[in-house]
Parts: sequence; structure tokens; C-alpha cells
Amino acid sequence: MKNIILSITVLAGLMTACRSNSTTEQKIDSLAAAPDTSVSKAKTCYAYIKNKDTVSLSLNMAGNAVAGNLNYNFYEKDKNSGTISGIVKGDTIIADYTFNSEGKTSYRQVAFVKKGDQLLEGYGPTQETDGRRVFTNLAGLKFGDITLSAIACK
Repeated sequence: MKNIILSITVLAGLMTACRSNSTTEQKIDSLAAAPDTSVSKAKTCYAYIKNKDTVSLSLNMAGNAVAGNLNYNFYEKDKNSGTISGIVKGDTIIADYTFNSEGKTSYRQVAFVKKGDQLLEGYGPTQETDGRRVFTNLAGLKFGDITLSAIACK
């Protein structure tokens, strides 16, 4: 009997894990679209500068919803400039990034984890889903190749 209960529990967990990306995306879309008027908005800005590479991020947070502008300018690479919209869960931001590069609009998922006054960008395997790049496993993301530090907002 214990084996049957354990098997059912494991099967339910696996089914939930297989659906996690679409569920997370639906939560991002619904939470970011719904304004939260009960919590005051807070704007914070971050930047990464290393050699001739820069990344800038300005965030407006209201409750667990977040929106803002994100720009990548890597030396001798195409500049990406766009907006993010997503959710904050604990110390992690998961958002959709809509950006322009080479005259084309693209979409991809981004993630950041807050450590003190810094945001560490997340990376990991992605897949194309409904015309956007999304992480295949949010729980397995690695953080820290790009570390943005808090700066004064302009």
C-alpha cells in the first residue's frame, strides 16, 4: 500500500513539473497585467559595466509585479533594447523581455536573483515556445555571469 501511495505521489509530481513552464508563463502574464493598487510602486535601477560591455535595467515594482526597461550593449555585438514584465517571487524576478535588435522585435524570458544591492542574471537551457525563448527548467537556472549593481535612477 505504501508503494502505491508513493508511486501516485511521484507521478503527480512529475506531471506538475512537466507543466511548470506554461503555468509560470501564465502567472507572469496575469500578474504583470493586473495592476496592484494596494502597494506603492518602487523604482530601482541597476547597471553592469565591464570593459566595453554594458547592461542597464530600470524596474518599477508594485507588490509582486515588476515592469521596466532592459538594455544590453555588448562591444561589437548588436544592441538589444526593450521592456520586461513579470513577477517577483521571494528574491527572484522572472519576466518576459520584449526587445528590438537589428530592426526586429523578439521575445525571451529573463531571470534575476537579488543578492544585497545587486541583481545576478540567470541563464540556462531554453526552448522556442509560441515564438519566444523560454527557460526549460526555472529551478535549474544558474546565476552570476552578469551582475548588475544598484545605481541612482536618472
